[in-house]
Amino acid sequence: MAVLLDVHTAVEANIRAEARAVVSCNAMSETQVAASPSTVAREDSWVWFDGDFRRYRDAKVGLMTHALHYGTGCFEGIRAYWAEDAGRLYTFRQPEHYDRLRNSAKILHMSLPLSTRQLCDVTDELLRRNGYREDVYIRPLCYKASEEIGVRLHNLQDGFLIYTSPFGAYVDIEKGIRCMVSSWRRIDDNVAPARAKCTGIYVNSALAKTEAVENGFDEAIMLTHEGHVSEGSAENLFMVRHGRFVTPPESDNILEGITRATLMQLIAEEMGMDVEQRQIDRSELYVADEMFLCGTGAQVSPVVEVDRRLIGDGEPGPLTMRLQSMYFDICKGRNPKYRDWLTAV
Repeated sequence: MAVLLDVHTAVEANIRAEARAVVSCNAMSETQVAASPSTVAREDSWVWFDGDFRRYRDAKVGLMTHALHYGTGCFEGIRAYWAEDAGRLYTFRQPEHYDRLRNSAKILHMSLPLSTRQLCDVTDELLRRNGYREDVYIRPLCYKASEEIGVRLHNLQDGFLIYTSPFGAYVDIEKGIRCMVSSWRRIDDNVAPARAKCTGIYVNSALAKTEAVENGFDEAIMLTHEGHVSEGSAENLFMVRHGRFVTPPESDNILEGITRATLMQLIAEEMGMDVEQRQIDRSELYVADEMFLCGTGAQVSPVVEVDRRLIGDGEPGPLTMRLQSMYFDICKGRNPKYRDWLTAV
């Protein structure tokens, strides 16, 4: 008989202990880890939906759901890395992602239904139930679930879900990517909260991304309304000039990236180099020695061309690739110094 976690128990009790009990107590349960995870169809995968574990096919939202029409939601992107040598899946900086989601939700007059620790426990259990043996993307979403017409944030019911999906490279991480400076400016924080991962804001990113791809490039670089470099369509940006890493400041309407913060720490601690946070002019991109975009999806993606001008010699830069190698070693559990950034599933 399938063992299900009651929603009230999930809120009040230690979900991790209960989740492990589900897996171990009944080998014939529906929650048993799949033997061949790569063949698990999306419809049969496990998700967390409004306080309970469900199959993807059983998680439904109504056609009038507020967030579907007005973009009133916020989300996170979390990666889990399959380490073949260890035979384990590691989530990367999972608590930090849920803490950021909590801040995004606060900005939109929403609250998360569980503590950060409980959300991590639910996520770990989802990964175990789905039995992945490959890299995975984890998508938590908090949204206005009321089925009502009317633009507002107040007096609406919050909904919450988490789903997972196999996920490889979002953009090229080896040969390098070609970028263009977009005609679409990055959303300003006085228009919509740039530091929050709000669903509605991503139409700004979508316009820039599609413009870039339709013009023969891989990715877009967006400027602020003052003309300074902000970020990619969904990535933070770093460049190397005169032996220093440079990245736009948080005040230039960037997302406060977790990968960005990770790389800044690695640059300082492992490479012994400075990271300068300052405004970057468009033409500085053209004369940079190296450049890369970074984020949970993009990871560390070298940029080799901007507006049909080569960056450096037109190949991924040595400092970028050194940083990328360090980053993946950590994500795959091969660097014990930063093991506290990982959660083994």
